[in-house]
Amino acid sequence: MKNRLRLRLSKRELFNPNRLYVLAASLLIVLDLSLNLNLSHAASFGLADRVVEQKLSNGLTVLMVERHQTPVVSLNMTFGVGGVNEQVGQTGLAHLYEHMAFKGTRTVGTKDYEKERPILEEWFRVGTELEQRQRELARRSLDKPASPEDHAAIERLQKRFTELQEQAGQFVAGNEMALLYQRHGGVGLNAATGKDLTRYMISLPANRLPLWAALEADRMAHPVLREFYKERGVVMEERRLRNDDNPNGLLYETFTSAAFRAHPYGIPTIGWESDILSLTPAATEAFFKTYYGPGNATIAIVGDINPKDVMTLIEQTFGKIPAGPPQPPIVTVEPPQRGERRVEVEFDAEPSVTIGFHKPGLGHPDDYVFDVIDAVLGDGLTSRLYTSLVREKKLAASVNSDSNYPGVRSTNLFVLSATPLAPHTTAEIETAIYAEIERLKTEPVSAKELEKVLNNIDADLVRALRSNGGLASQLALYQTVAGDWRYVVKARDKVAAVTPESIQRVAAEYFTKSNRTVATLVKKAGGKHVAAAPTQEVAR
Repeated sequence: MKNRLRLRLSKRELFNPNRLYVLAASLLIVLDLSLNLNLSHAASFGLADRVVEQKLSNGLTVLMVERHQTPVVSLNMTFGVGGVNEQVGQTGLAHLYEHMAFKGTRTVGTKDYEKERPILEEWFRVGTELEQRQRELARRSLDKPASPEDHAAIERLQKRFTELQEQAGQFVAGNEMALLYQRHGGVGLNAATGKDLTRYMISLPANRLPLWAALEADRMAHPVLREFYKERGVVMEERRLRNDDNPNGLLYETFTSAAFRAHPYGIPTIGWESDILSLTPAATEAFFKTYYGPGNATIAIVGDINPKDVMTLIEQTFGKIPAGPPQPPIVTVEPPQRGERRVEVEFDAEPSVTIGFHKPGLGHPDDYVFDVIDAVLGDGLTSRLYTSLVREKKLAASVNSDSNYPGVRSTNLFVLSATPLAPHTTAEIETAIYAEIERLKTEPVSAKELEKVLNNIDADLVRALRSNGGLASQLALYQTVAGDWRYVVKARDKVAAVTPESIQRVAAEYFTKSNRTVATLVKKAGGKHVAAAPTQEVAR
């Protein structure tokens, strides 16, 4: 069963080619389960009374919760930077830097940084010049062929590039950060980049917290982009495997680009191929300096801790890092959609269809209603779409919904997707989905069904947040995307107040033909196969 109202990594984005780690709005009081509190008492005795919040002079926000059941601690460091912060021509930078952040610092990941540094600087300079000349030569070749001098210059640069790459490789202590954590009992070391933010997480024995603070403060202050071109190649291969050569990934990339004409939500977080291949060490370092300072970061720490001691440690490590510059604002607003958009993707795979409707983002009153609609339509085996399309009519092999795609900070999409069960078609699936949407508009959700949905939401969220890591994740996420972790306390009351009438109103206002984008995956076999629109249009 899906967790509808927690900030989460969307399944679609976690496993699609973009590695877009998309967040959905969560509306829950997080409990310390050891207190055995029920949800009716959560507002007064739960999260709001357990979180210790501190802010350093350099802008770093620290959120702490004591849980002494076991001598472990979970840590989540979240930066308010993601795919939406990139510029045209440099898409994929946030995701690439996430990869580079594991390559080490001036003291970790190197055998001798003083000797390594000049080699890296020369390697980056030669690599940038080589790629610039190659691109210039490719442009000029459209008008006239390259001269022998051009080829000779590129050959010299290529030879020098290879020499420097080999020299730099001799100083690399591969995967040293991960090995350090592993030797000291660290588990769950991971990172994720999404549209709205980037996150780094791990769990450790509580007495290894000083190790974490030293390593992560060093990584925030002094990262080194070693093995840059190798890692850029890894990202490019990731794009090919998960986007270009993956039917679902390519479908969602095409769908998202069609749905967003202006806002950067329409750009794949992994980046466009030509942009990835053009990213430079200088651009990556500039991006880091702009967005990864302490003022743009939140650290959530949950486990066997003493907040006073933790803050002393944080001040001694992260507190020494200077405040960074203010982040450039995102000013682009997606204009209202004025007509249905339909796209298709040809691929040697089984057909599928994805439908998206524009909707408000996090904090808007209607956003809470969409989370409930999401649960009514697509949450589990008893949801309306599964019951109708899969179990009763046997039209679909699978059907899903998502109330916050591909991010939450700005206006986003309510998405429905399905795969037809042969011999049925995507057009039949569309018609059946629109019929269920129309039912939302004309028939009030019963009190019994609404109560079941709200109870399932609460139960799902409590189960999801039993771990220290789950709670640390939620605190850092809310602080970053909502500007205040207390949003979780306020939001649950909002979702509990959703009524059958508000569901009807929202469905009628947003689920319209002119507000939707439809992407169809067409199985390519022989000649071109055009995806048909539904013959019976029921969405108004």
